[in-house]
Amino acid sequence: MKLTAKALAAHEWSGKSDEIVFDDDIAGFGLRRRDGRQSWIFQYAIGLGTGRITRRIKIGDYPALSPAKAREEASDLHAKVHLHGDPAIERKRNRIEAGNTFGKLIEQYLEFKKGQLRLRSFAEVKRHLEVNAKPLHSLPLSSVDQAAVAARLNAVAKGGTISANRTRASLSAMFTWAMGEGLAASNPVANTNRREEKTRDRVLSDAELRTLWRSLEDDDYGTIVKILVLTGQRVNEIAGLRWSEIASDYDKMELPSERTKNGRAHDVPITATVRALLESRGKAKGRELIFGRGNGPFSGWSKAKRALDERTGPLKHWTLHDLRRTAATGMAGIGIQPHVIEAVLNHVSGHKGGIAGIYNRAQYSAEKAQALARWDEHVASIASGKRQGQR
Repeated sequence: MKLTAKALAAHEWSGKSDEIVFDDDIAGFGLRRRDGRQSWIFQYAIGLGTGRITRRIKIGDYPALSPAKAREEASDLHAKVHLHGDPAIERKRNRIEAGNTFGKLIEQYLEFKKGQLRLRSFAEVKRHLEVNAKPLHSLPLSSVDQAAVAARLNAVAKGGTISANRTRASLSAMFTWAMGEGLAASNPVANTNRREEKTRDRVLSDAELRTLWRSLEDDDYGTIVKILVLTGQRVNEIAGLRWSEIASDYDKMELPSERTKNGRAHDVPITATVRALLESRGKAKGRELIFGRGNGPFSGWSKAKRALDERTGPLKHWTLHDLRRTAATGMAGIGIQPHVIEAVLNHVSGHKGGIAGIYNRAQYSAEKAQALARWDEHVASIASGKRQGQR
């Protein structure tokens, strides 16, 4: 009979615990009654002779799935078999692919990289893959192709070229690893475009530095910015500063290797002004981080920068990283030797093969302390207005 609602309503089952009634129009399409429950099925055979195999797949439950809808599905399955397809295998493959998502690959990759990278580097890679690539997480891995990756990188690039390029590098490294593990057939990142990065050379003038200093408030953000100006250290190194990294006599910051960009432990002499700034923060009970609230580090960077820009007025666009360059240029301007500046900045370049290659040794502490003390006095003269010239 043709399996319609009317025909099934009149159909009398034999009473067996498991029986099937097949449709007269679509070969293999039937309704199965088993232990009182009814479900639509499609049964077909593949192969010839002794290699012939019969498969049966479930289409849906009856009456939840109407006869008309079940018939449409059965018709599609029949067509696939006619074209030498194997619907059961295709369904199994689709289930595997549905579980093999892009997000799942990221989990596997990060687990593999954990312990291989320094904490800072691992955090950066984790941010690239978990935050910047988040819209791709739910997609089956097989559908994350070059077009999908390029579109995501274009979206990331709207927030910054460098961020897009670093995300691209992390994605490419992950797919290269996945290919080696047999988890991916190719690297869809390989032929995507890398964006040109422009090297910044922004240095704040004395007048700009004076305006900036006078516009800073006595809060976490203002204190961080002042310490960046006075020490020339990297933003994350100061923003993530811990009380345990401050020597007991407040004469230096002791940055461990896992918190520096180049993986080299670094001591930063503390000047009188920096000491006063740190002491003004006060040590909250049970809190290790100097800046921020609760259990986390300082946040709200964008909001604080916008508020500061409103107070400073029409300064040419600048970033927090420009303060590191400003400090280096300013120290050079007052006669501090290049290798000492590199020592202060923990900058592995230039003289790294010579005298600056051993700048973390004890004999360099005095030179770094003298350099930062001179720079501290110089900044104080600029902020007070005693020094009116431009660098």
